[in-house]
Amino acid sequence: MSDILRATSKLTAKGQTTIPSDVRERLDLKAGDVLDYSIRNGEIILRKRRSALELAGILHDPNRKPLSIEEMDEAIGEAINHRHGQSLDRVIDDRD
Repeated sequence: MSDILRATSKLTAKGQTTIPSDVRERLDLKAGDVLDYSIRNGEIILRKRRSALELAGILHDPNRKPLSIEEMDEAIGEAINHRHGQSLDRVIDDRD
């Protein structure tokens, strides 16, 4: 089965549309679900917003050892330095 689903709907004068049933089923959309829209290269990307509870544990890797707070701080500092060319110490000092 292909991962691509094509469907068509019509935009009303009020800017509303009905999401076709095939799309609702594929995305497991129910009444009251919150939808996120993104536009990329002239195309609309529609995603069902997930709750924090649904996302819990998705990054868990049982084979990876837990990091200490110090290791996390160091990794954050390296990412800031890489992205912005400054150390974490400077960022923290600037907030004081």
